[in-house]
Amino acid sequence: MESDTHRHPLKHIAVLGSTGSIGRNALEVIASHPERYQVVALAAGQNTELLAKQVQRFRPMAVAVHNRELGRALMDRLSGTGDTEWFWGPEGISRIAGMDGVDTVISAITGAAGLEPTVAAVRAGKDVALANKETLVMAGDLVMREAAAHGVSILPVDSEHSAVLQSLQGHHREDVKRIILTASGGPFRDLSLEEMAEVTPAQALNHPNWDMGPKVTVDSATLMNKGLEVIEARWLFDLPISRISVLIHPQSVIHSMVEYRDGSIIAQMGVPHMITPIAYALSYPRHISTPIAPLDFSQIRSLTFESPDSKRFHCLDLALRAADEGAGMPAVLNAANEIAVDAFLKGNLPFLSIPRLVERVMDRHRPRDLTSVEEVMATDAWARETALDLLASRVI
Repeated sequence: MESDTHRHPLKHIAVLGSTGSIGRNALEVIASHPERYQVVALAAGQNTELLAKQVQRFRPMAVAVHNRELGRALMDRLSGTGDTEWFWGPEGISRIAGMDGVDTVISAITGAAGLEPTVAAVRAGKDVALANKETLVMAGDLVMREAAAHGVSILPVDSEHSAVLQSLQGHHREDVKRIILTASGGPFRDLSLEEMAEVTPAQALNHPNWDMGPKVTVDSATLMNKGLEVIEARWLFDLPISRISVLIHPQSVIHSMVEYRDGSIIAQMGVPHMITPIAYALSYPRHISTPIAPLDFSQIRSLTFESPDSKRFHCLDLALRAADEGAGMPAVLNAANEIAVDAFLKGNLPFLSIPRLVERVMDRHRPRDLTSVEEVMATDAWARETALDLLASRVI
């Protein structure tokens, strides 16, 4: 009988952001299929306790951490665990993303910090399982052109984009009428503006359906996450923004849909858990077994849908504006939002001021085409500095 390893050549994987929510789930998928996947590199920020356990468990060839001090401390602590090569800082993370021996890079570093290592992976000819939506928000055209030039695949890990990818299988792209991205609506879907004005970080982090990192969870509460996903979908699936819709679906059972020109709509459904899209990105176009319980239709009492309310969730409109204007505006949107969310989580900015700060930074941007990663990062830095100045001046 033909072995599974022979039928499915071993994929050698680098996980960027291994201690975050996506990274931890990705490592569980990998560990459950040792005949298919092997971890060869890990990169993480400052959670060295968890990273140390991951290094001991997976014995990677290379590890990158946030800075030199953390790296040296971890090296000393794990000196007897093998011949792991150590790197640190953004340059170190980019190095392991493009290192020999890696086939696939899981890009799961949150925020703008994920752009440069993702581009490094693409330029080194690695396939990318992309959980870092900011990469395509900031530099979608640049990244997709690099991927085409180097003959690599960029496969989505976001549940919505994974659902779209699955709903496209077996159909002709020219038959697609539009993509419908679903959103849970977050924890404040039914609150008035007056009630939303009093929202605390603890309330915003209590998502009703998904277990995600703090930044993504707040973005879900403001619907900025859905706006970023619209921009990401534009590049992943090569469709204009006008053919990408958003629909609130509180149950998070239908993860997204594709409508075809004959009126047919193909939807992907499942329990809300990130294991499923991670597994599909790694096994594409096949489906592999996971520990996630199947959807029990007998327990579903209703599936409901509604249009998003732009008056209460202005972040979605700002993202659509950025996508429409282009010329660096999506990068500005993303950077300003990262500063705003961080300020909110620290108690320095009210919830409803998140879109106000983002909009003020966008209004100060002078649009220009960004043709290199360096230009994108310079625009990102300008937007962050402008947002911080506005916060300091208290003119929001």
